[in-house]
Amino acid sequence: MSKRAIISDIHGNIEALSAVLEDIKAQGVDEIFCLGDVVGYGPNPRQCIDACRNFQLVLLGNHDNGALFDPDGFSSGAERAIFWTRQQLEDNTVDGAEERWNFLAKLPRTHRVGDHLFVHGSPRSPLNEYVFPEDVYNQRKIERIFGFIHQYCFQGHTHVPGVFTENCRFYSPTEIGNEFELNEQKVMINVGSVGQPRDGDPRSSYVTVDGSQLRFHRVDYDPTPTRDKIYEIDSLDNFLGDRLLEGR
Repeated sequence: MSKRAIISDIHGNIEALSAVLEDIKAQGVDEIFCLGDVVGYGPNPRQCIDACRNFQLVLLGNHDNGALFDPDGFSSGAERAIFWTRQQLEDNTVDGAEERWNFLAKLPRTHRVGDHLFVHGSPRSPLNEYVFPEDVYNQRKIERIFGFIHQYCFQGHTHVPGVFTENCRFYSPTEIGNEFELNEQKVMINVGSVGQPRDGDPRSSYVTVDGSQLRFHRVDYDPTPTRDKIYEIDSLDNFLGDRLLEGR
């Protein structure tokens, strides 16, 4: 079985993505899967799309979908960022505009490899449903979501990494020593975010899977260049840059 790196939620942050891809090189990875939200929030959507086009899989995220169509259910700041992102991708004076647009338009919402299901949000609602750690206290929600999981599901969307189990438990990476063995129990793994972590740790997050061994990785990078570029763009709220320094 190939050793696979699974990333998600890049959000136009080319500095974070570049650091993660360098780290992935050191892991002896055979293929890279991205669970969506290549764009949105960040200042470099075109560069991030270009970096992802050779991955073995890229799924459609809700921000990618919002750039293609109209954003639905977004905050005002996220909506402004989406419209700005769309302008960048529609600018035909920039080389490769049509290819990038076509790339986004063809992204699938789900993908399955054997017992491994890949989604952006959840297996029940692949594009939009959030599953937060505190949802383990909502037994009905967890039971319904796990009804859509055959064995293992990998997701992003919340930007909070960790492992959900069918018996309503959530384990953060630090609780399990950043490692987890895939066995007979059903689990749902959130791989965290490359470009905008929200678990109080500003380092980029991703996972690798090698057979039954899963490992969470954190990657240091300097977020200040990304923040400064966000400050320079009127359509991107300063908060979108500030939060990068705090992982919130």
